[in-house]
Amino acid sequence: MADLTALFNEQGQSIWLDNLSRAHLNDGSLTQRIAQGVRGLTSNPTIFAKAIQGSDDYDEQFDQLMSSGSSPIDAYWHMVIDDIQAACDAFAPLYQSSDAVDGYVSVEVAPDLSRNTSGTLAAARDLHNRVDRANVMIKIPATVEGLPAIQSMIAEGRSVNVTLIFSPERHQEVMEAYIAGLEQLASDPAADLSRVASVASFFISRVDTEVDKRLGEVNAELLGTAAIAQGRLAYQNFLDAFSGPRWDALAARGARVQRPLWASTGTKNPTYSDVLYVDELIGPDTVNTVPEATLDAYLDHGSTARTLDTDNPDTAHILQALAEAGIDLGNVGEQLEEEGLSSFEASFDEVIAALVDKAN
Repeated sequence: MADLTALFNEQGQSIWLDNLSRAHLNDGSLTQRIAQGVRGLTSNPTIFAKAIQGSDDYDEQFDQLMSSGSSPIDAYWHMVIDDIQAACDAFAPLYQSSDAVDGYVSVEVAPDLSRNTSGTLAAARDLHNRVDRANVMIKIPATVEGLPAIQSMIAEGRSVNVTLIFSPERHQEVMEAYIAGLEQLASDPAADLSRVASVASFFISRVDTEVDKRLGEVNAELLGTAAIAQGRLAYQNFLDAFSGPRWDALAARGARVQRPLWASTGTKNPTYSDVLYVDELIGPDTVNTVPEATLDAYLDHGSTARTLDTDNPDTAHILQALAEAGIDLGNVGEQLEEEGLSSFEASFDEVIAALVDKAN
């Protein structure tokens, strides 16, 4: 049986919950998860669509907002922000006791802005101001257009969860945006860099789903290997990025590293272990955000052994073998980014349409 507190104390990895709903806030479920050792929470447009459409928990507030003259989309954001604020408040004691290492709650900008730099930045600032909690992280997709907005948010001292990262190459660009943003912030001698936090959400299981499909049965020995290998390479890149004179100058001002966050860690292939993407990515200065079912499975039979950086030669071998098998991981990343953006946008459009229907 895995112990989340021991995982953090012994290996330096935080487990966050990838789920939020009004019911979790009202019935004590979130409080129970925090007591189990969960150290943060992530949300996304699909999670909120399921929460709002899958229950009547929001009906009374929605009716009140409609009666007061709100539009359905304004009502949506009002309800989402209320949930995020309540979750931030639930995690506030951990945020304080961990010295702002953990206790964060993430909320994403509208997904239709993912190719719009100025629109993303304006929405991210607005969302950060409206939530008005020290332990909120604004989620911004790691699109090419999102990178300048990420850098600007960090330069303004705002915490960011960079989401939808599917390749080590894009991850390196994300880390550069974070470091450059901190350097801008550090130009103010009075700026407190220690209260700016960021995670780089590197997506895992979706990579295996797509790569396995491309491999077919010809290279069966490579099935289920791509995602973990990419994650381990990303971790090595992280160690390299946050070392040396450039980073040391920021660390001397109190700057925190941008931790890799392993996202999409629920196992989608039933022939793989249901804790595969937790057990195989354990290491210091990382986060793993897990859905409810994966969290319960991990608590029941997960491992706390360090695995993230114990077999680098094997990682290089796997990546080379995948390339020789004709797998273009760069192309996989581009495809998954588009699919991820489309999925979130579809969820967002669906819930807004449902609220419009309900208002009529």
